Amino acid sequence: MPLIRVPQSWELPERLVTPESIFLNRRRFLKSLIGASLGATILPLAGCDRTPNFSTQPQFDQLTAYSDLSRNPNFSDVGRELTPVEFATQYNNYYEFGGSKSIWEAAQALPTKNWQVEVTGLVKNPQTYDLDDLQKKFPLEERIYRFRCVEAWAMVVPWVGFPMRLLLEDVEPNSEAKFVRFTSFYDPKITKGPGFWAVNYPWPYTEGLRIEEMANDLAFFATGIYGKSLPKQNGAPLRMVVPWKYGFKGAKSIVKIEFLAEQPTTFWNTLVPNEYGFEANVNPNVPHPRWSQATERIVSNAPSLTWERQPTLLYNGYAEYVGDLYT
Repeated sequence: MPLIRVPQSWELPERLVTPESIFLNRRRFLKSLIGASLGATILPLAGCDRTPNFSTQPQFDQLTAYSDLSRNPNFSDVGRELTPVEFATQYNNYYEFGGSKSIWEAAQALPTKNWQVEVTGLVKNPQTYDLDDLQKKFPLEERIYRFRCVEAWAMVVPWVGFPMRLLLEDVEPNSEAKFVRFTSFYDPKITKGPGFWAVNYPWPYTEGLRIEEMANDLAFFATGIYGKSLPKQNGAPLRMVVPWKYGFKGAKSIVKIEFLAEQPTTFWNTLVPNEYGFEANVNPNVPHPRWSQATERIVSNAPSLTWERQPTLLYNGYAEYVGDLYT
């Protein structure tokens, strides 16, 4: 008499077993899942237009003011009014400290004492700078730049800092160096990201440029804003400013700069490559997959959805400086 086997309650029938091909491609699945959760966390444009309660911050008043600061006459007027300081310091993207715009309080956890920036890779003179080194070695100036976010909002900001080309000249990249990668500060105990799913993101935040872009006179390292040292939520103590590109290209709180032969992987381009390209130049004729880039809204105190709308300019209005890089 044959034995009749009664399946246990915890056993699954063979028809429910995951196919081998799917199991072996689980990494691809997880990557797509991360992208899907990322898309769900990015605010729609209506959310980006919601005006927070802007107010004067004692925190900004306490920052160090620069003395004897000169404004570069070539970058003193962009044809628009300056964004009020309370707007520019309270309406920020800094994903390491959260997914909302009002992250300035959370960003105060960023430790900036004894800051160092390592410059390495394909260079003749690798360096490790502290903040004093940078501000003494490279003459500081103020530049007024348009700032354009990929989310289709815009500001006008007076940055304090120095041209990136000065650092290039100091470290002397060799002939093999074609790209530059910029790495932001990261400590999972401090920079916790926008939510529990952020542990799967490709931290630390990285961005990159072609070496010709870094050498362009527009490319700027900012150490200050509105005549004072950078607030933490704006990327203290050192951040990239590349005004002809969308704002996510400007890595904040930089701790490392590497000169490379190959194009580096970067944070947003790794997560959602169809939405955030490596080049990421401001272009009204190239829409984001989820919205048009033909116009932009100027951040202001106006009620939700009534921000002034203006046409987006090619390269954010800086074509005369960078157009020849992309012929």
